[in-house]
Amino acid sequence: MPASLIAYCGPAAIPQDFWLRWNTDPLLLAALAALAFVIARGRSADASAGWAALALMVVVFVSPLCALSSALFSARVTHHIILIAAVAPLLARAFPLPHLPWPPLAPVVAAHAIVVWLWHAPGPYAWALATVPAYWLMQVTLLGSAWLMWRSILAPWVQTGAALMALVATIGQMGLLGALIVFSPRPLYVVHFASTAAWGLTPLADQQLAGLLMWVLAMIPYLAAGLWITWSSLRAREPAL
Repeated sequence: MPASLIAYCGPAAIPQDFWLRWNTDPLLLAALAALAFVIARGRSADASAGWAALALMVVVFVSPLCALSSALFSARVTHHIILIAAVAPLLARAFPLPHLPWPPLAPVVAAHAIVVWLWHAPGPYAWALATVPAYWLMQVTLLGSAWLMWRSILAPWVQTGAALMALVATIGQMGLLGALIVFSPRPLYVVHFASTAAWGLTPLADQQLAGLLMWVLAMIPYLAAGLWITWSSLRAREPAL
């Protein structure tokens, strides 16, 4: 992979050095430490969710998964799934920020879908790997739009039907995107041509694996959230004994 196409996570990880490729960026570690301080001081609405979100952020940004995502598109998609389907809802529970405005749910869901599709188009995706500012723009917009969506879905005043429709719409649009990636007859993400061989994959196989992850694996957190919302709604309707 040309050096000009390597962004924040650095050169593509290879099997021989994978477990040595931890990210020790001082600014990132300081930001994570600041978040830990806020949670420890009791400033979050749900400390357990806050700590879980922090742990997952360490996985996606500090652990060797970061360097692996420079090598494999499938690793980058895994990174994105964790970010938008696990970190975002946990942060929405830990930091709902109820004093901020609550935009209508449908536009928020649509905006998040646009952001997801934009950053998984070959051109914007390659650009996000080209510079550190572009990389962080991708991360912030993915996480921020997902947080806004989950914040509305998990809001106690949102009707169960509306929340479930939002989850179904998100599963649908991500499944469609994953299917398009899986069934593409040629590699679209040419930035990874030189790095997939070390992991025993062709660029097309890596791309197909990424599409399957987005199509199948990514729906699990949304289905789980839907079941939890439905169960909570039914429990709330039960008459008190």
